[in-house]
Amino acid sequence: MTADIAVTWQMWATMAVIAVAVFLYFREKFSIESISVGIIVVFLIFFHFFAPENAENLDSRSLLAGFAAPALIAIMALLVVGQGMYHTGALEGPILRINNALEKHPRRTMGLVFLVAFAVSMFMNNTPVVVMFIPVLTAMALRMRSTASNFMMPLSFICILAGMTTLIGSSTNLLVNGETGEMLSFFTQLKPGLILAAVGAIYIIFMAPILLPNRISLENEVSEAGRQYIAQIAISPTHPLNGAKPIAGLYPALKNVTVRMIQRGEISLLPPFENALETDDILIVAATRKSLSTLLATDKQYLRGMLNIAGFHDGKQSDNGSETIVISEAVIAPGSRMVGRNIEQIGFRRQTGCLVLGIQRRTRMIRSRMLDIRLEAGDVLLLFGYENSMRDLRTNRDLLLLEWSTTELPDIRKSMAARLIFAGTIFTAATGILPIEIAALSGAIAMLAAGCLNIRQATRALDMKIFLLIGAAFTMSVALKNTGGAAYLAQKTVDAFLPFGNLALIAAFFLMIAIMTNIISNTATALIFAPIALSVADQTNIDPMVMVLTVIFAANCSFATPIAYQTNLLVMGPGRYKFADFVKFGVPLVLVIWITYCIMLPLMFDI
Repeated sequence: MTADIAVTWQMWATMAVIAVAVFLYFREKFSIESISVGIIVVFLIFFHFFAPENAENLDSRSLLAGFAAPALIAIMALLVVGQGMYHTGALEGPILRINNALEKHPRRTMGLVFLVAFAVSMFMNNTPVVVMFIPVLTAMALRMRSTASNFMMPLSFICILAGMTTLIGSSTNLLVNGETGEMLSFFTQLKPGLILAAVGAIYIIFMAPILLPNRISLENEVSEAGRQYIAQIAISPTHPLNGAKPIAGLYPALKNVTVRMIQRGEISLLPPFENALETDDILIVAATRKSLSTLLATDKQYLRGMLNIAGFHDGKQSDNGSETIVISEAVIAPGSRMVGRNIEQIGFRRQTGCLVLGIQRRTRMIRSRMLDIRLEAGDVLLLFGYENSMRDLRTNRDLLLLEWSTTELPDIRKSMAARLIFAGTIFTAATGILPIEIAALSGAIAMLAAGCLNIRQATRALDMKIFLLIGAAFTMSVALKNTGGAAYLAQKTVDAFLPFGNLALIAAFFLMIAIMTNIISNTATALIFAPIALSVADQTNIDPMVMVLTVIFAANCSFATPIAYQTNLLVMGPGRYKFADFVKFGVPLVLVIWITYCIMLPLMFDI
């Protein structure tokens, strides 16, 4: 069978370069960006001088076409859409409801989330599904005192497994069906696909805690969970805490927040509390930075209650919804003019354009109203304000701004707009009204137009690592395909294993496709091997349907590398994964699916 393929030294050189590239990705001695650029440059120079005779699509235009590929555009645009959801806190409400259920039944709730992700991925492109569930699982991980790295890769793999079960579950399935004369119906692969998915899910459940890294997120590294700040919450007539009744002396609505005193007119109420909260009450609370940020990001009234204490919008800067709101920390400098004076006497808001949300003092417990506390050198102020105002504090001699602690606060005023844009993006992509790349790009532009995030925030969402990885993967795919390397490997496999029987041939064919799909894209692998599968069926007594299903299931085994599938790239950043993490956790899963398929095949089909 190999006689039809021209074997050239350029083909062997291409295979060698790809082998070295995969080795370098695995070792991670150099950055992924550097390796990706190096691969592209090597192939550009090599094929400029040594292109095989009669070879097509190996010029620079073809090798660089990956940077204009629809898949790349879709991924980068979806990152911007996801950033818009994050910056507006659009998922805080649903996440809060999930977290409430999580407290009562953590395992059941987490399982339900993954089950929903699986069910949805059976009937729509799994890329938007992964985008939808990344922030949900990140928040759930924080709530469970776990890390996102425990859940991001399982999310991607579960969605890939779900894509094996129906014809529209993955674009790979549709490509193979088209290349093989549309032999499959909608649910042809459902039964074997569900068996493979069930076995894969069992592997993920039991092996994820063992093989996945436990990397702390950037958010957890920045925040210091143990530092308590004294803050105030003013109860307005429309405040969600107005009328709240205590249970066992505590207010359940204020989770992870300790109420130290309630100022009711001239009366100071101390814990344990017995009375419901009333309008104009001022709560003196002790809370961590994370807890205060969560309050501000989940309900507009909490934000208004804190802002109204100091008249935030009465200062020199008006409320401009397009500006970035940040939270930071600053230390009262020795010899500062603020020492011995309280926040009101200083006129902190008028001087700096920022609001003091809390004061942290380690020497003793404070029960006074925050605005009555006289500052001391070394006090840490938790500050809230617009990014420009916070940046101006760098030159303030009375304060030492801790710039490393500055983080952006979700602007919940734009949350509804972000939800509508996100829903429209998912709906148009899932129903096929628009191709996913057009839907995602339209959603990204809509996020900018609606003010859900600005250009700088959108640009920051564009991960250069993902951008270059996809470009390099496409270049390797083009080189391997057009030098004949992929077809040569496939036919060599068939020649080697055909004498050992049909099952051995199918098993070797499956494994070859599974290996190739993790080196080049699953789309390219499917297109290369679909016609070869029909050729094998013609030369043997194997049912063509079996060979088509083999190509589909093997091409969907995109677990072993991040470049194998776009959802792997999407979770790589939130999970803080390395290339080797996918190899460590994904290669055994590929082998499990392979072995399961080989055992299942003779039981379900006559081979």
